[in-house]
Amino acid sequence: MPRSHRRKQAWLPFLAEMAGTALLVLVGLSVVILAFGRGSPVERLLPEAGVRRLLTGFLFGCTGLLIARSPLGKESGAHINPVVTLTFWLMGTLRGRYALGYVAAQLVGAMAGALPLLAWGSLGRSVEFGATVPGDGYGTAAALAGETATTFAMLIGLLFFLRHRKLRELTPDLFPPLYAVMVFLEAPLSGTSTNPARTLGPAVISGAWSGWWVYWVGPLMASLLAVAVYRFSPLRFVEIEVAKLYHFAHDPRGIFHDTPQA
Repeated sequence: MPRSHRRKQAWLPFLAEMAGTALLVLVGLSVVILAFGRGSPVERLLPEAGVRRLLTGFLFGCTGLLIARSPLGKESGAHINPVVTLTFWLMGTLRGRYALGYVAAQLVGAMAGALPLLAWGSLGRSVEFGATVPGDGYGTAAALAGETATTFAMLIGLLFFLRHRKLRELTPDLFPPLYAVMVFLEAPLSGTSTNPARTLGPAVISGAWSGWWVYWVGPLMASLLAVAVYRFSPLRFVEIEVAKLYHFAHDPRGIFHDTPQA
């Protein structure tokens, strides 16, 4: 294979990760806007906010599931979240230079995916285009606790599925029910981001930066805690040796394993 062609291929995982994160933000936050935008027909159809939170979380999780199983997920591993990338790096299954590239791709992708949300107009503006900010009456301390707890639950669930050979292929299926429950229970505190890139995108277009640090500090603490729990758990059946959520055997450039493939 010509060297120039190999160089072009080397960018494919980063481009796929950027596109996957953009889709997560665009589709996932469009669901949020439809469910909670002022005057939305969904609000009239389902007046109970808890039901809409449950549905929104489920559909947001379905978006992540479809991205993980898609060709984009096959190419990039579908981290679509900086703390997932950080967790894989801490586990030793993703080398540092790729981890940095992934986080950059996720942040750029989130901002790119948020721009089309402006087309929602006043409906989107009424909910700051799905921006996550500490809930009224709760404050940053409660939001920080909520973000830490929900991100920890997501990561520990992810690690639990990946370390069991019989569950690995079902890893993306974890997200719809998990996010349905988490958004239903925790969204009033922080909006249930669990993803700094997901928070960054709508903040850029809406200017809603209130408590922005919560959505970095909470998930980062959760990542460190989840890796520590995994490392010291006596229930580890197999090591997690590939930094992907699905399509585990697809790694032509050898970037998703702790050692390069031949």
